[in-house]
Amino acid sequence: MRMQRRKFRIGELAKQLGIERFVVRFWEKEFSLKTTRSDGGQRFFDEKDFEKFKLIKTLLYERGFTIAGAKQEIARMHPPKVGKVLASSKTTMGAHELSTGFTDSLLSEKEELTQQIAHLKDQLRKLRELL
Repeated sequence: MRMQRRKFRIGELAKQLGIERFVVRFWEKEFSLKTTRSDGGQRFFDEKDFEKFKLIKTLLYERGFTIAGAKQEIARMHPPKVGKVLASSKTTMGAHELSTGFTDSLLSEKEELTQQIAHLKDQLRKLRELL
């Protein structure tokens, strides 16, 4: 039998972390964290989410990282997963394959790469401001 994972509401998560709810919302946006939402739009967090927020809190509050530094440290600690590329004799895809051929893992990789691009653009903007 499979046990159901424990879910937290934002207030409970914030209380367990010792931070305010607005900080949770800010980190969710700033670190591009995807959370589960009810049909009514209420956030729900699981144990995995709790661990992510705990890591962010540790990096920012205990280790003294800036937001940008924490993002880099998290990226260093959890590099994106890149699958193997296999050669194929097939070089074209039909319209049906194009519309249905994207698997969840490809969409996930695309999302991770999009986040990395956004992070790099942010770093470039900050470098331009320094010049």
